[in-house]
Amino acid sequence: MNILISNSSEKPIYEQITSQMKQMMISGELAPGSMLPSMRTLAKELRISVITTKRAYEDLERDGFIYTVVGKGSFIAEKNMEFVREEQFRIVEEYLGKAVEGAKAGGIGLDEIQEIIRMLYEEES
Repeated sequence: MNILISNSSEKPIYEQITSQMKQMMISGELAPGSMLPSMRTLAKELRISVITTKRAYEDLERDGFIYTVVGKGSFIAEKNMEFVREEQFRIVEEYLGKAVEGAKAGGIGLDEIQEIIRMLYEEES
């Protein structure tokens, strides 16, 4: 599993893990039913505490992204499309919030921001 941990990030390590794993699930890189590495294995690969990976797995399970079978391990849950869409909205909202902060700091108006977003969105389509 390709997870990158940044020690300079403001996000705690467990949040970095959960957000990257959620993104892999949403994108289909991690398919429903796939088995995740054990908490110990992931901790060893990332060179972090097992407690940190446990927290990440608990958060993923609480949010419905994974489920755990005692004695067998943790697995990717079937995607609830409404939940996946809500998660995507949350991610986009977070990025747009940062963009709006930067725009306000730079004196860029709402009309200009909307035009930039429109151009970027149409460019990607």
